[in-house]
Amino acid sequence: MAASVDVVEFQLGKEHYALDIKIAREIVEMMPITPLPRAPPYLAGIINLRGEITNIIDLRDLLGLPDSGESENRKIVVLMPEVAGGSNIGIIVDDVHSVISIREDQIERINDSITSSISSYIKAIIKIGDAERAKTENLIIWLDVQKVINDLGGNYQGAQ
Repeated sequence: MAASVDVVEFQLGKEHYALDIKIAREIVEMMPITPLPRAPPYLAGIINLRGEITNIIDLRDLLGLPDSGESENRKIVVLMPEVAGGSNIGIIVDDVHSVISIREDQIERINDSITSSISSYIKAIIKIGDAERAKTENLIIWLDVQKVINDLGGNYQGAQ
């Protein structure tokens, strides 16, 4: 049997994305976020999550994606502290669908010829569905959220 890996499937706008399950600590309902003065646009603010101050990053803004206007199902994916050098960070997504187990044959690595500002943050494309009939096949963009956070450096640390 082929090896598989678990990912969290989430949505930004109409597109589906995934991140490694091992970097997600928990998923919480959207709650009021306290904005920080003079923070970068992608830093939505901070929340008090069970006594811990957690920086909240708007992933859509960070990746330069347009606002979908949908806020009904928004969630915060709280990342493991190790992802951000011990800091508490959560990312805002439009919706979280499920944890899915993907096989190696469902993963399509992308090459360096893609010239997009976020291409360096894409681990792979995940193909879900019936490959025989491409009409029913869905594509999920597998983001390297760890790299996204690492590339921010110390800029994400709003309330330390």
